[in-house]
Parts: sequence; C-alpha cells; structure tokens
Amino acid sequence: MKNALIALSLSTAFLFSCQPPQVVSKKKNSEAPKWQRPATSAYELVNAKEWLLEHEFDSSQQTIAFAVNRTDRSNFAQMDTVVLPIDFSGDIVYYLPFPLEVPYLKDIHKIIFFSYPTQTFATYEHGILMHTGPTNMGREKDATPTGLFYTNWKAEETRSTFNDEWILRWNFNVLNIEGIGWHQYSLPGYPASHSCLRLQEKDAKYLYNWADQWILSDKKKQLLVKGTPVIVFGTYDFSVPKPWLQLVSNPHVLDITEDEITQITLPYLNDILTAQKNRDTHLANTH
Repeated sequence: MKNALIALSLSTAFLFSCQPPQVVSKKKNSEAPKWQRPATSAYELVNAKEWLLEHEFDSSQQTIAFAVNRTDRSNFAQMDTVVLPIDFSGDIVYYLPFPLEVPYLKDIHKIIFFSYPTQTFATYEHGILMHTGPTNMGREKDATPTGLFYTNWKAEETRSTFNDEWILRWNFNVLNIEGIGWHQYSLPGYPASHSCLRLQEKDAKYLYNWADQWILSDKKKQLLVKGTPVIVFGTYDFSVPKPWLQLVSNPHVLDITEDEITQITLPYLNDILTAQKNRDTHLANTH
C-alpha cells in the first residue's frame, strides 16, 4: 500500500528489527502435510447471502468459500453471485492454484509467492507447500511491485500514514522505504490496496509468525542478514470479470504449475541461496 502502509523511516523500522532472530530450520526435507482431496473439482455460481444463511455454522466450508472468492466474511456477505465448489470435502490447497510440491525449490528453507493473476499466496519449505490463502493486492493505479523481495521488520499493529484511522494488524514489511508489505485488512474480493498485500487475519498472523525478519547490526544499524525471500509475480487484468468466476467452465483454469514456479524462481535462485547461506552462517556463529 504505497502511502497506505506506514512509510516508516529506517530509524523507526530498526525498533522492530532488534527482536531476537528466529533460527531457520536447516533440515533438507520438509514433511508434506496430509491433504485431503475432494471427490470432484466442479464449481457453480450461487447467491452469496442465501448460501451463507444455509451454512452459517459450517466454518470449514466458509473458509473455502471465502478463499475461492478472495474475500473475507464481512465482504462475502455483501456480494451477490459467488463461485463455489460443489464438493467441500477437500482441504483448502485443492481449491487454490499453487502446486503441492515444487522439486526445484528443495534447497530453499523458506519462500513465499504472491500471484497477482490469481490473487493468492503460498509458502513453501524445501519445495513442499505448507500454507496457502487469498490476497487482495494493489489496485490498478497503485500496483504492487513484482520481483524478488525479502521480509524486513514486523509489527503486530500499526496505523497507516495514508489514513491514521486504518489499523494494520500483523504487518510484515518487504519494501522498507516504500512502506510496502502484507497485513490483515478488508478483502473486497479484487485488487484494492495502495500497493500492499492484504490478507485474512488468520493468514496474516500465520505469515507473521512463520517468516523471518532481517537482522541488523546493534550499533550502526546496517543490514547483516536478509529475511525470508518473497516473490511477487504476474499481472492482473482489470478489464475483465474476476478470473475465478471462470472456474465454473474450467476448474483448472487458474492452476499454477510446478514448471511455472520453477521458471519464476530461476532468475532469483542464486540470490536466494546466497542470502540463505549468509543467514545460516550468521545464526550458527551467534547461537
């Protein structure tokens, strides 16, 4: 959120960066979660308000419904027609587009991907998908920058300098001077932010605890170690209907393949592994 997310100065950001560093796991292989696949991948269009009334107490189905429509409960309730799976028996990973495993990422301890075209994110440990969910990224005139970034500082709650009435919870910065990062905020179901990466609260809190902060020197406040790599990729076509509505005619239309993630990561792999080695060495020497 250019301007919308707190554009803190480096000196202010250092306050958040001085927390004890989180030790990165050095295991070579992450254990794949036991995901449950649904019997069918078909989708249909339904009335949001009617469906929500019928499934008022079914939190598991609501979680999937909100994610498929890239929204949250309050915004879902205001929608008219939404797209929903016919079968809700699977885990959320089967309703969102990221692949369950990408062997090319096996040497990377942790990495986060944000997909602009599908408005989703995913975390991987050694090439294994660990967590995924919806996001609402930058609106057309305030597009979220794409490319490779690293997590910097974090804060459980901050206020936007664009509008001090905006409370940003579970905020994690990736572009310090520009003030861009992810945090919990309203998800209207389309790219609507001022460049930041909006998340549901449960996902923002997960990433807040899962990703690593940068490490700065105590005295000169110079960058010693980068945080977790973050790759933002693709573009969003604002001139057409929401792309997930196409799931009705083709349930795999938004799928992101292993090869696509490989090609997206390829230009950045050396940078990522170099930063990772530097972090591992630093933590080994200080613990």
